[in-house]
Order: sequence, then C-alpha cells, then structure tokens
Amino acid sequence: MTKPVDVNEYIAGFPVEIQSILEQLRLAIKAVAPEATEVISYGMPGYKLNGMLVWFAAFKNHIGFYPKAAAIEVFKGDLAIYKCSKGAIQFPLNKPLPLELIKRIVKFRAEENLQQAKSKKK
Repeated sequence: MTKPVDVNEYIAGFPVEIQSILEQLRLAIKAVAPEATEVISYGMPGYKLNGMLVWFAAFKNHIGFYPKAAAIEVFKGDLAIYKCSKGAIQFPLNKPLPLELIKRIVKFRAEENLQQAKSKKK
C-alpha cells in the first residue's frame, strides 16, 4: 500500500462503513480544533496545532487514536473501558465512537500544546 497523500485519500482507502467512522472522528477533531492543520504523519492522519495534536488510524477490529501519553493519563477514568497503552487508545469497531470524550481529549491536547508553545517563547 502506498502512503496516502492526504487525509481524504487515507479515508478513501477503507470500506464505506470504516470511512464513515473515520469521517466522524475527523469531524469531532475539527469541531474542537478548526484551525488545526491536517497532515499525514507516520502514514496516518494527524492534526497539527502548535505542534502535533493527535493522530488516528483504522485497523481490522478497532480505530487507533493517539493523543499522546499525558492525555491518556488525564482521561484514564473515562478510558477505562477501552484498551489503552502509553500513547494509544483502541476504539472497537463494533461500538459507536465516544465522540464527546474524543472532543474533550482534543481540547485538552490543544490547550496543552498552546501552553508548551507559550513557555517556549519566554
């Protein structure tokens, strides 16, 4: 498989039912961080806003969501029902995406990046 050139091409490479889930995730991220830039990073969709914000990817049985370790730690109570690692969350394909939780995580990451950007400028 060749690397997709943009997020549209990435999403288009999956079956229609997966495309729908990926599009929901994309819209949730954009709703909270409309000024974020869409990129392909590590071969998957990513969003940049004062640095990398989050990534996502589709797999056989889940959607991987990558908001960095601090976000997973902050939201670990809400994420307890999902399989998580230090930097990744797995949302099973057979359950609806927790879009409100995803939005809260993206908002947290946007604020975290903004604070880091401000502290670098000092």
